[in-house]
Amino acid sequence: MKKELYLFAILIFGFSSAFAQSSWELKKNENGIEVYTRNAPTGNLKELRVLCKLDATKDELISTLQDIANYNQWVFSNKKSVILKTLNPQKIIYYTQSHLPWPIKDRDLIVELNINPTPDILNILAKSLPDYLPQNSDYIRVPYSLATRHVTQSPDNKLKVDYTFSVDPGGSIPAWLVNATLAVGPYNSFIKLRQLLRYKYKR
Repeated sequence: MKKELYLFAILIFGFSSAFAQSSWELKKNENGIEVYTRNAPTGNLKELRVLCKLDATKDELISTLQDIANYNQWVFSNKKSVILKTLNPQKIIYYTQSHLPWPIKDRDLIVELNINPTPDILNILAKSLPDYLPQNSDYIRVPYSLATRHVTQSPDNKLKVDYTFSVDPGGSIPAWLVNATLAVGPYNSFIKLRQLLRYKYKR
């Protein structure tokens, strides 16, 4: 009997933890872009989720994401992005610099971009590689960043994007300030990305 109760307790605890971790709270819903946050499993920084649609094909989105040098056209606060290494057509390592408002010091980040297209879904993973290059004294190296995009074709012939993002910006920025401004960058990036795709592909 004790064994059954023990197993039941484990199942209930596991279910409760999974439910708590999946509880996204809507923070912004404008221009067809929904922004959610939730508490991370560890630490004080929140995770972010964005749901939106884009007027593009999967190939057009892939081409835009692979155009690293022009990220400053749509990625929020981006100063510069350069490819460091192309491992294969779907895997790129790049370096990027971000400008932050004074008195916060600018950040830099090394990212491995993985694009995995399948017939039904396009999976895109961007994870940080903080030790890939020596640190630059003019910037604070972002120690952790992870972004995922799950992209599917919607019935209205648009791309449905489910984007999640978590980051530790490094340095001494208070967690409350990171959490308060977490939605700003991704929201504005998706606004600009949508505009760029429409202009670039004449939609």
